[in-house]
Amino acid sequence: EEIANAIQSELDKPFFFFGHSFGAVLAFEVARCISPQPQILFVSACGAPHVPNPNRPIHRLSDSEFIKSLQEFNGLPAEVVNNAELMELLLPVLRADFEAVEKYQYTSNEHRLDCPIVAFGGADDSHVDRTRLDAWEYHTNDSFKSKIFQGDHFFINTARQSVIDSMKTEINSLHAKD
Repeated sequence: EEIANAIQSELDKPFFFFGHSFGAVLAFEVARCISPQPQILFVSACGAPHVPNPNRPIHRLSDSEFIKSLQEFNGLPAEVVNNAELMELLLPVLRADFEAVEKYQYTSNEHRLDCPIVAFGGADDSHVDRTRLDAWEYHTNDSFKSKIFQGDHFFINTARQSVIDSMKTEINSLHAKD
């Protein structure tokens, strides 16, 4: 709600939301609070919020187990993991992020978004399967599409241009309808 309130005065021109991983849930929740809604909600590497997350919580693991679990996401470069001072600074922030993700609970407000949702996933993402990704369709009264890219949970790094091109295609096709 705080984010929605902070951006409300800027919503007088066309806009789109993109959220990756927990950012997708954040973008979704903000979209639920604002009017107008985004022209398209792009969600990436995140299961639909109403579907239970089958992954084990990691935010309370020991530092070494937490770091090992983070490395399974393939999102931390070795240079970061091997820098003790940097990890000391990052661990509390990363734990807080994972705690927010793992404690998030979807609550239905009995209405769906009126904007299209486009869901992106990684073919080798062991944390978000196609079923959980495609379940985002439940949250829109408009169109829904999903697309799988080569890569793991952080396919947005390895397939960046393909993701950008897909977003451009969706935006251009929306504008072609006008």
